[in-house]
Amino acid sequence: MHRIRRLPTGVVWALGTLPLVLLVWDTLVGNLGVDPVRDIEHRLGRTAVYFLLASLCITPILRMARVNLVKFRRPLGLLAASYAGLHLLSWAVLDMGLLWSQMLKDIAKRPYLTIGMGVLVILLVLAATSSNAVIRKLGPVRWRAIHRWVYLAAPLAVFHWLLAYKIWPGKPLAILAAMAVLLAFRLPLLQRHLGWRARSA
Repeated sequence: MHRIRRLPTGVVWALGTLPLVLLVWDTLVGNLGVDPVRDIEHRLGRTAVYFLLASLCITPILRMARVNLVKFRRPLGLLAASYAGLHLLSWAVLDMGLLWSQMLKDIAKRPYLTIGMGVLVILLVLAATSSNAVIRKLGPVRWRAIHRWVYLAAPLAVFHWLLAYKIWPGKPLAILAAMAVLLAFRLPLLQRHLGWRARSA
């Protein structure tokens, strides 16, 4: 774990492109199954959730294992937002054919789309406010207040996943449970019980 801390953030970016490269490859060689559009949408969405989950692991690792991986949180969060944006783009272009009026109707009518759009808006706001220049402009207090919205976006992203499938498969339920544990570490009561400094991160 301490060796991972020494890796440059460029490694995270490089590894973060692999799911997209594999998806493009599977698309080109016809490995997507009977409904390629659905597979593209779902794989991009799942990847966004995975990177979001990884970003939430940074603080518990720091506090439990005393390993500082904070420098990786920004690229993980930006990768989550990027894959979420690609997830939306694939739905808008491949599934809906850029029929804007129909898309707006579906977003308003279908709860999983409404939730998904809410998650995407939050992730895009977090991505837009992640640069050092914006952090200095907002100030640390206001910046942390904005970025606490990730604690809402993370579980909502999994609910979007579950509602989109219209069933409750094991993988997203396991991820939802993992997110619940990771978010519980942010609760002041649990932090005091564990002897952690009551500072959200």
